[in-house]
Amino acid sequence: MPTPAPAPTPAQLRETADPTERSQPIPLVVAGITLAMVLAGAGYILFSEPFGMPGLGDRRTLADLRPAAGAAGAIDGKQLFAANCVACHQAAGTGVPGVFPPLDGSEWVQGEPRVLANILLHGIEGELTVKGTAYKGSMPSFARLGDAELAAVASYVRASWGNHAAALPAELFATERKQNPRSKPFNGGAELAALPARSP
Repeated sequence: MPTPAPAPTPAQLRETADPTERSQPIPLVVAGITLAMVLAGAGYILFSEPFGMPGLGDRRTLADLRPAAGAAGAIDGKQLFAANCVACHQAAGTGVPGVFPPLDGSEWVQGEPRVLANILLHGIEGELTVKGTAYKGSMPSFARLGDAELAAVASYVRASWGNHAAALPAELFATERKQNPRSKPFNGGAELAALPARSP
């Protein structure tokens, strides 16, 4: 004769059955909110296309975002300086004492435009005296940049910090590329100082 099952304890009687999908489905409110969100997302995608409402979405193309050729201020000299020069010459143009010369107050930056153009186009190696201090190092050529980009960064440096020199035109860099097609950097300040005496 089988043994009868023991009677449930009071604690067992207080337990409720585990919920199941069949007995406790998702509340209609939650289901409605979910469906509304899905429909709203699909509607946004549908109406943000060119055939939809013009107030939705951003219809600009890459051509719209690209600055117009020759537009004033289209090239940001400060941004070019930050990307190419700030590691050595520092954001304030102070350079690194004994290693990289300062641009702030530099006679090479504020002086003869042809000299600065050729420094950027061809680079410089050897001894260069800046503000009475001799530096021995190497600056690479930035000829990979376009003439307008070189003009923008040179103009930024010539007018920043304590410098108050005039901006340089892109045509200067185009002319120097043709008239001075060097394959190696300038050898120190003496060679650079001879540049203004050359016929333009």
